[in-house]
Amino acid sequence: FADPYSAWQRGTNENTNGLVRQYIRKGSDLNQYTDEYISEITDRINHRPRKRLGFKSPSQVLWQQHGVALQMLI
Repeated sequence: FADPYSAWQRGTNENTNGLVRQYIRKGSDLNQYTDEYISEITDRINHRPRKRLGFKSPSQVLWQQHGVALQMLI
């Protein structure tokens, strides 16, 4: 939890917002974007390497940690 208007208390969230803003302008009506476009943005962000994760992408880390369980869901 974080105090209102205290962006420095939620760094990861603010970083992710910045990544989303590369594709969607702040204040945009999200209804103007297709579900396919939103899915494409999600995939791009989740496949982008992160320094915090040892330059692995979030999706790589997820598969490394939970690959067997994810395979069972597919």
